[in-house]
Amino acid sequence: MNWFFIILGILLILYIFIVVIKGKFDIVESIFWLVGSIIILILSIWPNIIIWLSKLIGIEYPPSLLFLLVAVFLLLINFRNTQKIAKQREKIFFLGQEIAILKNKNIKYRGEK
Repeated sequence: MNWFFIILGILLILYIFIVVIKGKFDIVESIFWLVGSIIILILSIWPNIIIWLSKLIGIEYPPSLLFLLVAVFLLLINFRNTQKIAKQREKIFFLGQEIAILKNKNIKYRGEK
């Protein structure tokens, strides 16, 4: 057991809860970070799990599996953020069009050119 990583995992979980409670982070988004923090905590308490998983999958060097899991986790988060950005762009474009239409109607209503 590595106490540094156990404490780090607990602090990450507490920090995520505090940020969600303060309303600075979405609850749905926090689930991914909580899962990652819990995985850090579990692997800190039982580090032989990564060795067992790597043997099960057939990976020769167990830390490689850890790096692979981290890379996949970060790619998933990046993909979700990219999806959100695309949706926000569509909403911004639509709102811009609505504002232009409303301004045009307002100008016509006032009789201005």
